[in-house]
Amino acid sequence: MMKRFSKEENSWMFYDWANSAYSIIISTAVFPLYYKAAATNAGVSAADSTAYLGYTIAIATFILAMLGPILGTIADYEGLKKKFFTFFFALGVIFTGVLAFIPSDQWLLLLVFYTVAAVGSAGANVFYDAFLVDVTKEERMNRVSARGFGLGYIGSTIPFIISIVIIVLSQQGMIPLETTTASKIAFLITAVWWGVFAIPMLKNVHQRYYIKREPNPVHKSFKRLGKTFKEIKKYRALFLFLLAYFFYIDGVGTIITMSTAYGTDLGISPTNLLIILFVTQVVAAPFAVLYGRLAERFTGKKMLYVGIFIYTIVCIYAYFLETTLDFWILAMLVASSQGGIQALSRSYFARLVPKENSNEFFGFYNIFGKFASIMGPLLVAVTAQVTGSSNSGVFSLVVLFIIGFVILTFVPEPKDVEKAPPVDSNSVGV
Repeated sequence: MMKRFSKEENSWMFYDWANSAYSIIISTAVFPLYYKAAATNAGVSAADSTAYLGYTIAIATFILAMLGPILGTIADYEGLKKKFFTFFFALGVIFTGVLAFIPSDQWLLLLVFYTVAAVGSAGANVFYDAFLVDVTKEERMNRVSARGFGLGYIGSTIPFIISIVIIVLSQQGMIPLETTTASKIAFLITAVWWGVFAIPMLKNVHQRYYIKREPNPVHKSFKRLGKTFKEIKKYRALFLFLLAYFFYIDGVGTIITMSTAYGTDLGISPTNLLIILFVTQVVAAPFAVLYGRLAERFTGKKMLYVGIFIYTIVCIYAYFLETTLDFWILAMLVASSQGGIQALSRSYFARLVPKENSNEFFGFYNIFGKFASIMGPLLVAVTAQVTGSSNSGVFSLVVLFIIGFVILTFVPEPKDVEKAPPVDSNSVGV
C-alpha cells in the first residue's frame, strides 16, 4: 500500500498512525475508564461523572475553537505551519505522559491535565489536516486522506493491545501491578508511541503553499481574517459545507469521546469495553480505505450521505440498547463509517480551499468542528442528567445528523465550484 504513495504522502499519512494511539487510549478507551473509576471511588455518581467528562471535553474544544482561526491565519506565512504543528504536538505528547503521574484519587486534576493534552492533540491536528494540500494533488486527496485514517486504525491497535494485555493481566493478578498502575503505563506507552512515529511527519513534510513573510504578521493576519469575513460570499460553497459539517461531525465526535463512559453506565465491564473498542479499530481500518475508493467511484458527497445515515441509525439503536450484544452491534455500525466520514470530510474541504490560505481555512474547519464538539457533549450531558438515562443522551444526537444531512444537500461537488483566489493574492509562493 505504501509503495503507491510519495515520500511526503507516506510521512503525512503515518502521523495518523502515530496520533491514533492518543485517540483510542486517551480519548476513547483507557483514560475514560480510569477516570470513571477514580470518580466513582470519590463518591461521584455515574451520571454526574459522565456529565463532568462531557463538560471537560466542551471546555477543551472551546479553547481550541477560539485559537484555531487566529493561529491558522498566522501559520499561513512561510515556514510557520510546521512550527505551530510542532508546538501543539509537543504539548499533547508531554501532558499525555504527565497523566501517568497524577494520583488516581485526584479525579478533578485528571480532568485538568486531560484538557491540556486534548488541546495539544486537537491543535496539532488542525495544522496536520492543513498539510494535506501540501503533500498531494487534489485528485488524490480522497484516497490519501482515507488511507491515513486506515493506517491510523491499524497503528492504534498495537499500543492498544499492549495496554489491554497489561491491564487485563493486572486485573487477573497475573503480574504484580495494580490496575491503576497498569493504566498509567498505558498513558506512557501512548506518549512514546505518538512521539516516535511522528518523526517522519516532522522530518519529511514541508509547507509548499504559503503567504510570504511581511512586517507586523499578527496585525496583517487579523486583517486577512477580517477580509475573509467581508468577502464570505466568494466562499459560499466552502462555508455551506462547514455548516453541514458543524452538525454531523458533532454527533460523530461525541459518540467517539463518550462511548466508554456510556458503556460503563450500561453496566458493561471494563474488560468487555476494551475488547469491543479493539475490534472496532480493526474493523474500521478497511472501511476507512473502502470509503476512499467508493468516493472515487460515487463521489465524496454521496459517501458522506451514507456515513450520516448510518450514524443516524446508531443514535436510534442506542435508545433501545440494553445488553453487551447490543453494544457490540452498535460498535460495529460505528466502525463501518467512523473513519470514512472523517476522512472524506477532510479531503472534501481541502479540495474547496485556496491552498495558500489552507491554515486559515482549516482554522475555520477546526472552529466549526470544535464548537460543534461543545454542543454535542453538552447535549448528551444535559439530556442524561434531566432524564436520568444515558440512552436518551445518545439518542438526542440524532437531530444533529438530520440537520447536517439536509444542509449537505445544498453543497455542490468540489469539481463544480470555482475557487475564490487566495485572501492575499499579491503575496503568495510555492
